[in-house]
Amino acid sequence: MSTEITGPFDVKRTAEPVHDKLTGLLGRHALEKTYHGDLSATGTGEMLSAGGTVPGSAGYVAIERVEGTLNGRKGSFYLQHNGLMNRGQPSLSIVVIPDSGTDELTGLIGTMDITIAEGGAHGYRFVYSL
Repeated sequence: MSTEITGPFDVKRTAEPVHDKLTGLLGRHALEKTYHGDLSATGTGEMLSAGGTVPGSAGYVAIERVEGTLNGRKGSFYLQHNGLMNRGQPSLSIVVIPDSGTDELTGLIGTMDITIAEGGAHGYRFVYSL
């Protein structure tokens, strides 16, 4: 049986250098997140992104380690992000990497959606099973 939770999170992206042979529209960022609500945790990750030659087209991939509590259960897990913008049409997939849960989160599976409200406030919707 799946559980669904929602809540806000804060995110800080810090630009990092890219490999010297990767030029143009490629970007690299360190991610720092703080999740609030039933997921009370910190997230730390690495993101690579690339822009397209047409405005509104881009993509990103990221790996994020989340550590804290999920509905009172302590542990950590990894999320894999895959996002695309196709001429302004977004698609995003964020999944728990299989068998990455530790401690009381061992066996965690799930998916996450991100919302960004006007003004930039970020939120999550996490559907998971243990």
